Amino acid sequence: MPRQTFFAKPGQIPTTWRHVDAEGKVLGRLATEVATVLMGKHRPEYTPNVLSGDCVIVTNASKIVLTGNKGNLKTLRHWSGYPGGLKVQKYNDLLQSNPERVVTAAILRMIPRGRLGRRIARNLRVFAGAAHEHQAQTPVAFDTKPVSLSAKSN
Repeated sequence: MPRQTFFAKPGQIPTTWRHVDAEGKVLGRLATEVATVLMGKHRPEYTPNVLSGDCVIVTNASKIVLTGNKGNLKTLRHWSGYPGGLKVQKYNDLLQSNPERVVTAAILRMIPRGRLGRRIARNLRVFAGAAHEHQAQTPVAFDTKPVSLSAKSN
């Protein structure tokens, strides 16, 4: 057995499509697992400087769960770059108007910044409802770790 570290070359690792149903899942916990799959850290042949992750489809983004009082306290900010161009929206308002943006922002903030991060971001598809248009890619369902919302952890 060779005692060398394996480094994948670009295009050497095949891409698979995965599907996640976000109904009843906690936003942050779902985002960490989806970001891990997007970056490819779930694979044994993970290489940090090569696109080695899978494409991920997230459905039912409108049924995501925020624990505690985060819906009223957390905000998503967007600044146009001009004076007075800061737009601030609470997560509860965004979940009503644009739930895809809440889930996408949570996931994309967990991937690296730069050229590779922008390339990884193109492999994420988020839909508010249960229907999606990627049936032709035959996505494989992967289930996230179940989390009990009633149990308190110390």
